[in-house]
Amino acid sequence: MVKTLVDDFSVLAIKPGHDGAIAYVSNGELRFSFESEKDNGTRYAEIDSATFMKAMSACDGIPDVIALGGWSTGLDPAGEPIAAGYCGLAPGLEVPLKFLGRTVSSFTSSHERSHIMCAYGLSPFKQGDPCYVLVWEGHIGAFYFVNEEVTITKLSEALVDPGVRYAFLYALADPTFKMGRGAIRLSDAGKLMAITSYATGKHVCKDGAEVVDRILDAHIRGVNLCKEDFVLSKFYNCGVTNPDFIEVAKLLSDRLYEIFQSVARSVVRESYPLLISGGCGLNCEWNSRWIDSGIFSNVFIPPCANDSGSAIGTAIDAMFHKTGTAKVKWSVYSGELPVADIDSCPGFEEHPYDARAVAGVLKNDRVLGWMKGRYEMGPRALGARSILASPRLQETLLRLNQIKRREKFRPIAPVCMEDDMADYFSPGNASPYMLEFRKVIMGGIPATTHVDLSARPQSVSSDQNPDLYQLLMRFRDISGLAVLCNTSLNFNGGGFLNRLSDLYKFALQHELDGFIFENRFFLRGGGL
Repeated sequence: MVKTLVDDFSVLAIKPGHDGAIAYVSNGELRFSFESEKDNGTRYAEIDSATFMKAMSACDGIPDVIALGGWSTGLDPAGEPIAAGYCGLAPGLEVPLKFLGRTVSSFTSSHERSHIMCAYGLSPFKQGDPCYVLVWEGHIGAFYFVNEEVTITKLSEALVDPGVRYAFLYALADPTFKMGRGAIRLSDAGKLMAITSYATGKHVCKDGAEVVDRILDAHIRGVNLCKEDFVLSKFYNCGVTNPDFIEVAKLLSDRLYEIFQSVARSVVRESYPLLISGGCGLNCEWNSRWIDSGIFSNVFIPPCANDSGSAIGTAIDAMFHKTGTAKVKWSVYSGELPVADIDSCPGFEEHPYDARAVAGVLKNDRVLGWMKGRYEMGPRALGARSILASPRLQETLLRLNQIKRREKFRPIAPVCMEDDMADYFSPGNASPYMLEFRKVIMGGIPATTHVDLSARPQSVSSDQNPDLYQLLMRFRDISGLAVLCNTSLNFNGGGFLNRLSDLYKFALQHELDGFIFENRFFLRGGGL
């Protein structure tokens, strides 16, 4: 096949199923990635007509290729395939397609390939540099090798359904979980990660060890797990904050990681970089352990490691198929710009945005919403759709969890200027996507210090996010602290907000002290 020039190529890629997204790559650059859950959609939503229409409006012409990521019906990836299906490493398929009166190409490749190509295409390493890839998500748990020609070889399966198994343990202990066999809540994995930090290391009882053995039994598919099969266990509906359950959660977390690390050591022959993709790539503890393992020369995890990056991966795969190029220019801020859909916000006094004034309000322990620029790809708030606060009071952690209407045991992440990371965290190198655990080494920030003295910080450089960087600098000047609390700006059960009307509604319902919308600063009661 004659290759197309990458500078004369565009592709619009769609990810079906949960975490629905549409990504557009043109002339070798990721122009946008719109996610259905964003703009106050339902968390983990499938692609809807509104998101599709936004994407069509944002394209700069009819794409050369319309790409559909592979998926399957039902809870099992072995179900009826959608497009190229869930699993498989075969190169994608291209056929002609009539689209809006023009003949273009239709392309599809598997969901498994979308994870690999997303991590590969966004990684900082040159095309042609060999690398290993770990895909661990709800169903896939395997290691791969990508060679100089970007040929993907599966090295070894470590454990099927790792994400399902991990989330299932939380469901087992949670009395509110009522779903049937093979079903999980996608939000439970993150909650279990938070719970494990409370473990003390005490001995796990026989019943707990047996529960972990059953969940991790390689002869049992995770999609066949059912809570009612564990009804005789002492951990059935015991409550997720039960001290004995917390120890079991830590044991499962450690055992699952150790299964994968053992396989990694058995297949790695050269010290090449590791790319991590799949929802388990959002587990900060595991990411830090991979970095510290010494098995790989480097480790890269994209900010959209979960299925929110699958549309990007499919777009990169289509671009590679057509042009031979598998790398894109990209920014984490690839979502939509905020929408000013109302004119005024009664009850809040409006001021022009001024970083020093906002820093002064934060210093007085007030909590502010922050909506500036295009929203982030992936699930982490990285300074475009955030709730910000001073970290100096433990009470602020409690207030933020109340605002978010989430469990008290959940930690709040810090955001810090990259230049100051080493003063607060160890290791102190950059962490731009909030995907690693770090030890907190300086006091004075209890609201962002977890129970085990860890944090999952985001570092910010002046190039990456100049507005947030400037705010942090002003906050440091007047408070002596170079850290702010940073949690996502969303209603419970919804994605990031993107409209002034939703931001205003959120501020009223959750009693924010004010909010920033682009270059406008709204403060409850005024008083600057």
